[in-house]
Amino acid sequence: MAAPMAKAPKALSLEILAECSTTKARTCKLRLPHQLVDTPVFMPVGTQGTMKGLTTSQLKNLDCQLILGNTYHLGMRPGPELLEKAGGLHNFMNWNRGLLTDSGGFQMVSLLELAEITEEGVKFRSPYTKEEMLLTPEKSVEIQASIGADIIMQLDDVVHSLTTGPRVEEAMRRSIRWLDRCIAAQKRPHEQNLFAIVQGGLDSRLRTICAEEMVKRDTPGYAIGGLSGGEEKDYFWKMVTLSTDILPRDKPRYCMGVGYAVDLVVCCALGVDMYDCVFPTRTARFGSALIKTGQLHLSQKRYATDFRPIDENCECSTCRQHTRAYLSTIAGRESVACQLISVHNVKFQMDLMRDIRQAILEDRYPAFIKDYMRTVYPSEDYPSWLRDSLASVNVDLNS
Repeated sequence: MAAPMAKAPKALSLEILAECSTTKARTCKLRLPHQLVDTPVFMPVGTQGTMKGLTTSQLKNLDCQLILGNTYHLGMRPGPELLEKAGGLHNFMNWNRGLLTDSGGFQMVSLLELAEITEEGVKFRSPYTKEEMLLTPEKSVEIQASIGADIIMQLDDVVHSLTTGPRVEEAMRRSIRWLDRCIAAQKRPHEQNLFAIVQGGLDSRLRTICAEEMVKRDTPGYAIGGLSGGEEKDYFWKMVTLSTDILPRDKPRYCMGVGYAVDLVVCCALGVDMYDCVFPTRTARFGSALIKTGQLHLSQKRYATDFRPIDENCECSTCRQHTRAYLSTIAGRESVACQLISVHNVKFQMDLMRDIRQAILEDRYPAFIKDYMRTVYPSEDYPSWLRDSLASVNVDLNS
């Protein structure tokens, strides 16, 4: 009798190391083909195989374990054929750690004037060549296979978070149908992990329907999409916590487009594991450095004679070697300023996530939250959404 064939190893596994005894926060080990990732994790965004202002060596030195690339832009330039010849984006950009690619769906919102959406897919006009391109669920998965990312995202029908009416339900149900097409099209399930994206706008009924349908598909992980688009925070946090209540405990949960420090601290309490945002590097290009109390706008005159580092407690190379005065002189004028401030801002995000993980591991996350919020709001004039979101997971900011 022939021996049974061995099952192919899964491309993802999640080990929960600790769960907060008060909130829904947890810290995990997320094993991917190229990297063992500590969660909660923040992913810097490298749209076209490059982090604006940073090299891959710098990202490694900053302890980045997982970064994001953009399928729409990579599909346009350099294109899947060249990426396949290069052996995937990991080789092409000299990055041997974790890589996640979005599906291209977000461009339905950000490049709406270039897009036409039908059941078949999204017809784009390239901002580079003006050539038309039809991005279908199948094509999105195919391009992401050429890119070779550890985590790939389904193509979803994205509407702006402030959209209301029948279009929201149409997009949500189409996203479910498109997920089925993405699953059917995937050729490398033992090398790449396809994540579903929960849609439904700010409607709790639609969000619930979508999350429950996505869970039935049993994908390796789940994202919460369609938020961080300017909606009121009170709607935002409710959609996040509703989603994490439904999504399975043994799969990673990814809240797309979240990068502000306060939002990261809150969403971790609500049970999210993964985040991405262009914010740290984009704000650096405008001369703004991240600190616990908010931002330093270094181009302002008051920093021109300030010979302290951005943050005296930060160990990044920028804070060790340069002063606010120097950065103030070059911010917004010299390209190296973007690099130097980006180094600090990404380090700030990495340190925040490390501190969050440690607090969860030691089961002192509620105390960490209160300390952090008192730093950001020293007069304790907390916005109502912040009080309410944390109260929903048993954290009273006034106690």
